[in-house]
Amino acid sequence: MKFATKAIHAGQEPDPTTGAVMTPIYQTSTYWQKSPGAHKGYEYSRGTNPTRKALEDCLAALENCKYGLAFSSGMGATDAVLRLLKPGDEVITGNDLYGGSYRIFTKVYEKYGIKFHFLDLSKPENMVPYINERTKLVWIETPTNPTMRIIDIAGVAKIAKKHDLLLTVDNTFASPYLQNPADLGADIVMHSVTKYIGGHSDVVMGALLTNNEQLYKDLFFVYNACGATPGPQDSFLVLRGIKTLHLRMKAHCENGEKVAHYLKKHPKIDKIYWPGFEDHPNHDIAKKQMRGFGGMVSITLKDADLEETFRVASRFKVFSLAESLGGVESLVNHPTTMTHGSIPKEEREKVGVTDNLLRLSVGVEDIEDLLADLEQALS
Repeated sequence: MKFATKAIHAGQEPDPTTGAVMTPIYQTSTYWQKSPGAHKGYEYSRGTNPTRKALEDCLAALENCKYGLAFSSGMGATDAVLRLLKPGDEVITGNDLYGGSYRIFTKVYEKYGIKFHFLDLSKPENMVPYINERTKLVWIETPTNPTMRIIDIAGVAKIAKKHDLLLTVDNTFASPYLQNPADLGADIVMHSVTKYIGGHSDVVMGALLTNNEQLYKDLFFVYNACGATPGPQDSFLVLRGIKTLHLRMKAHCENGEKVAHYLKKHPKIDKIYWPGFEDHPNHDIAKKQMRGFGGMVSITLKDADLEETFRVASRFKVFSLAESLGGVESLVNHPTTMTHGSIPKEEREKVGVTDNLLRLSVGVEDIEDLLADLEQALS
């Protein structure tokens, strides 16, 4: 099946009891057993639930994977991958990534003796000097949050496989509509489902997708044993959201492109980060591994201090000043005090996350209204 058909149908069959076309919300914690251990595939909803299973199968199909697991948040999914490690292991990751990922790496797992190398991975070979017998995991996101750096997934995968390293790709910014890391060699694809996949800013959820059966079993053990699993109502809402993912992503991409080109010419903008520009670092890689450039655009304001940046961020009328991204509504975010506040200032600034940077999640509203809102906020 093609993408749109998978988004609407994958993992979902008419309900065998009633014939309901939409997957029912199985709002139950436990399941009847004919005799101990003799059940219909479901025992207790922390481990498995029919509504969640339909969602997991759909997510796996969208990423061209065999196995899917849904978590109660993107950080719950991230945590499950890190639980595959043991004290003394080392991880190679990017130096420009989501603040929540940096926080769990440094504030939680470093305490348990796991070492993280934060590197510029714009060239995959930059990781080679840091690989040793203790290296177990490579964790990348592309495009990165918030400066939209593009990492060559296939290039990183080639090195990871040569050294028998596990490669996880955070595919949140691209969504499976624009990019499929498993096709490029990733072992695990991670999503904050809260964002583009859910698409309506009404659910918090994460997911892990893989083609490796043993890896799936290992992750399922963590998933079930540690219990960061979502309920059926949230699973139902995401299933419903996925049905319009292809339509929403087309609109996000179209509006994102128009906003990016408008801002590039604006006299009050210093730098603009959007991978669709030919002069964007690794633009050629983005063209090769993505099917579009998405709706995320970051900007720095020319000669603006923190006070002026706050003034601009607070002037928007259509864009909402808020955390998160990927919903149908447009959002503006100030990373240094919001999503990336947990990263030390000196580390943020090394990769361009400065006090005058704003991140835009361009929604699917009328483009004329979005451009007018940008004009008045920047005036």
